[in-house]
Amino acid sequence: MTKRPSLRPATALLAAAAIACALGLAACGTKKDAISAPGVKRFTVMLDFFPNADHAALYSAIDRGDFRAVGLDVQPQAPADPAEPLKLLAAGRVDMAISYEPELLLARDQGLKVVSVGALVQRPLTSVIALPGRHVTKVADLAGKRVGTAGIAYQKAELQTALEAAGVKPGAVREVNVGFNLIPAMLSRRVDATLGGFWNYEAIQLELQHRRPVVIPVDRAGVPSYDELVLVVREDEARRHGQDLRAFLQALTRGERAVKANPAAAAALLVRANPSLESKLQLESIRRTLPAAQPADPSKPFGFQDPTAWATFGTWMFSHHLLAHEPNTGLPPLTNEFLPGQGI
Repeated sequence: MTKRPSLRPATALLAAAAIACALGLAACGTKKDAISAPGVKRFTVMLDFFPNADHAALYSAIDRGDFRAVGLDVQPQAPADPAEPLKLLAAGRVDMAISYEPELLLARDQGLKVVSVGALVQRPLTSVIALPGRHVTKVADLAGKRVGTAGIAYQKAELQTALEAAGVKPGAVREVNVGFNLIPAMLSRRVDATLGGFWNYEAIQLELQHRRPVVIPVDRAGVPSYDELVLVVREDEARRHGQDLRAFLQALTRGERAVKANPAAAAALLVRANPSLESKLQLESIRRTLPAAQPADPSKPFGFQDPTAWATFGTWMFSHHLLAHEPNTGLPPLTNEFLPGQGI
């Protein structure tokens, strides 16, 4: 079993506290939650994928007029290529991008000046998924079997970590790159299990087909927890337009409350935005995702990012040679400065 390097929580917390002043993100020493916008400003948000339940708060806030009420005309855009959002953000093509904590850390490692200002989903959705009949009920059962992944480097590392935590030598498992065809690969028996599907989407798809999948989230299999989906902006925009970000996150929080109050209405908005979606799947996905969208500490606001958890996960990525540079030196990759009630 790989021993995880220990972290000193105080160091991570102090680093996170320093980011706002270091970046000049807002007026240090003050916290301004009152938003007064003189006009409506166009604000483009590049999604990580097609509109789905993970974006319910965003579409709810748009429909309710929450963003317009704080002076923002929020325009979501679906990417032509899921690998592009952070590159388009860094190039100044959009104002914000929804991405994944591992992708943000990789982008920063490659020199992109981007920072996360809030979490949409507070823990991993990525899971080991297997169908009945393949005799996989726990990670240890993967020994001698074929596991499909999307060919993403950190998924390979997640699989290796899960196997080592379960006492299985990684060489005893054959990893198969099936791209994004995770479910077809299982249904065709090309693989015995997959790692890369989400417990709030692919797993529910299989349940609705009465397939009774076995689902093991990676953070319950030895991988450090991380924020699956995060809101990312350019560092220079955070310096100059902190008030816009605070307004955005306040409105998004109202949208999240509306989703909690009426998941069915939120699902209908998603189907309207993306008619190819199946409404029953979206509704069930919203219901199951809602708890994962809330901070573990109920005293923290929607969108809160745990600096210590980020530091632990960054160290895990570095220890698996996914990052060339130690991510916990220099400016932290996140700030909670713009969340409602937060600020230094």
